[in-house]
Amino acid sequence: MSEKIGLMICGHGSRDERAVTEFAVLSERLRARFTEWPVEYGYLEFAKPIIRDGLDKLIEQGCTRILAVPGMLFAAGHAKNDIPSVLNTYAAAHPEVQIEYGRELAIDPKMIRAAGARVTEALDAAGDDVARHDTLLMVVGRGASDPDANSNVAKITRMLWEGLGLGWAETAYSGVTFPLVEPGLEHAARLGYKRIVVFPYFLFTGILVQRIYDYTDQVAARHPELEIIKAPYLNDHPLVIDTFVERTQEILQGKSLMNCQMCKYREQVLGFEAEVGLAQESHHHHVEGVGSGGASDDGHSHTRDHSHDHDHDHHHPVYPHADHPLGPKSMEKS
Repeated sequence: MSEKIGLMICGHGSRDERAVTEFAVLSERLRARFTEWPVEYGYLEFAKPIIRDGLDKLIEQGCTRILAVPGMLFAAGHAKNDIPSVLNTYAAAHPEVQIEYGRELAIDPKMIRAAGARVTEALDAAGDDVARHDTLLMVVGRGASDPDANSNVAKITRMLWEGLGLGWAETAYSGVTFPLVEPGLEHAARLGYKRIVVFPYFLFTGILVQRIYDYTDQVAARHPELEIIKAPYLNDHPLVIDTFVERTQEILQGKSLMNCQMCKYREQVLGFEAEVGLAQESHHHHVEGVGSGGASDDGHSHTRDHSHDHDHDHHHPVYPHADHPLGPKSMEKS
């Protein structure tokens, strides 16, 4: 029997309908690039279809080999543990299908160019009355309990800072680690620059992106002497789509190797030594498929805002700097 390939895009999911719609649009962009293959998508939590649903659709279309690509910027717990757990469980129940897992978007020249384009959009819209050397860039990452993923956001910041020739740059996070957006911006406001550009390094909109913009407005109101502007997030920039295509091609070429050199689950990373060798398991079964409406199919209500506040029982390891004064409790609702 001849091999039939299918592509599966694995997303995180969101309670925000706009984020779910944007992820679906990205999948349509990939369908246009892989016209010879069925392309499906699914989410870990908070939205439908869930990942299993997408895999089922590919099998129904006769796929015997499925290339699964994580719709994630960096490899933290979701890409390293949660998605592989779902895929491995599914593969064990469907031995007739070969499922191969690709790597995250990661630090890539194309992603940096896409990010640079978004920051430049904001600078162009603001006008050229403030020089780049008088401008500070604040890159905001999602934030994770994985220092490897957090360090990647800082590297993105440096690449944009140097590439765009800006006066200074800082990194903040939306939750889980530190510094959070508000203290990060208050610190940046004291550095003496005339303009601050806040850039959420996120693929899609959602609760966290909106809170980043809300905190930006609050800090701007407290500092009328500064011009603080908001850059758009990445979304479906053509170079982001190109990176997804490249990740898919890497699987076919046998080059899809996740860089585990600094992974806290495999190496003794400073401050996270207790997490080496933890079992690979997903922590999202209780919210799998729960939509933005807040109710699951089992009739239970899930009204807590999951957005990685991690105030519920996920059995995550204790974050070693949970009492840091600049975080890491996620941004609270405005």
